[in-house]
Amino acid sequence: MTVTHPDAVVVGAGVIGTAVALELARTGRQVVAVDKAGAVGHGSTSASSAIIRFNFSTFDGVATAWEAQHLWTSWPDHLRLAGRRPLAAFHRTGAVLLDSPAVVPSEVTALFDRAGVPYERWDTPTLRRSLPGIDPGRYWPPKPVDDDAFFAGPAGELGALFTPDAGYVDDPQLAAQNLADAASELGARFLLHHTVVAVDRHADRVTGIGLADGTRITAAVVVNAAGPWSGGLNRLAGVGGDFTIGVCPLREEVHQVAAPAGHAAGPGPVVADLDLGTYLRPAPGGHLLVGGTEPDCDPHEWIDDPDEADPRPTAHRFRTQVTRAARRFPAIGVPGRPLGVAGVYDVADDWTPIYDRTALDGYYVAMGTSGNQFKNAPLVGRFLTALIDSVEAGHDHDGDPVRYRCEHTGNVVDLGAFSRRRPLRAGPARTVMG
Repeated sequence: MTVTHPDAVVVGAGVIGTAVALELARTGRQVVAVDKAGAVGHGSTSASSAIIRFNFSTFDGVATAWEAQHLWTSWPDHLRLAGRRPLAAFHRTGAVLLDSPAVVPSEVTALFDRAGVPYERWDTPTLRRSLPGIDPGRYWPPKPVDDDAFFAGPAGELGALFTPDAGYVDDPQLAAQNLADAASELGARFLLHHTVVAVDRHADRVTGIGLADGTRITAAVVVNAAGPWSGGLNRLAGVGGDFTIGVCPLREEVHQVAAPAGHAAGPGPVVADLDLGTYLRPAPGGHLLVGGTEPDCDPHEWIDDPDEADPRPTAHRFRTQVTRAARRFPAIGVPGRPLGVAGVYDVADDWTPIYDRTALDGYYVAMGTSGNQFKNAPLVGRFLTALIDSVEAGHDHDGDPVRYRCEHTGNVVDLGAFSRRRPLRAGPARTVMG
């Protein structure tokens, strides 16, 4: 039996886990990251659309995304890697959020104003000029594409909010690898093809983890960044009894289609269309990525075991999501054969992540992150490190939540907004849009 003794263990080597590993390593800690996959970023990260946007329903969500965008725009400086190597790149295309009753524009812009996010309010004529080929019809609420009502005429026309500093990262898996490389240069170790089968504890303190091959890794700090496996890891640790927010694995699909001629001349903006229940963003080679926004009319594909999820896109989901995109942009074709990726998301009850300590001292969680937290990953590493530093020094985060001052924007984020014990907010059902 091999026993290693780092200062901290991070379980999960997706974009969240690698970001946490990097920031912990920057404090001088010896870090080991463990993942059951064979490569960094091979889980939920690889299925991410990697959209960088700022429209969330809370100030802390908006402020987090706005600060994180500054890290993506200065990616080489954030990484501080020695030598030349391939790097993921942020593409600033802007993002268009089409009007819908699910998002009140005045509430969004109030948060943008407070956080300092630049935006423009577009009326229908501006939307037509800015997005040639769009159908600006109001079709709310989203409907199944097999329902005759889906093809009914519009009930008015839409405007939109445009944020010019939004965009996307071109290679989410490479972004995770970049973070892992930066952490490795500081001495962090990555153990791939290793499955965690035990979380060791003594009384109310974590003492390490056990792997399937018999290896024990002792550490005073363990961070659960295991994505859709995070709930299972918590059960191994015996934590979760005081959580007011649950998480569950959700299978999702993102599809690829050829961009219509108007888009092929240059990358258009990201378009979030809650009115029809879809989103799209440009992709390399004259393509578009098309995904869904979890409208009420679509059944969610909750699963028990992430390992059993089918990684292949399905014809039904492909036709549903691409048909909605084609309703908004009629020049988009709907091919007969599905092309895209399927992944398993780690989804919290309110689609807001949990970045917190737990009742087991030394055991921390960065979970419920899938679907809308790729954009925040570089900052999440800093959140968790600030939280760990504070709690391990004796601070009562549950009673007096840690507040993080953002380096680039000056905003202050209350990490209590991501508490495991936060109340589940009343009101309209939350979606991947946060």
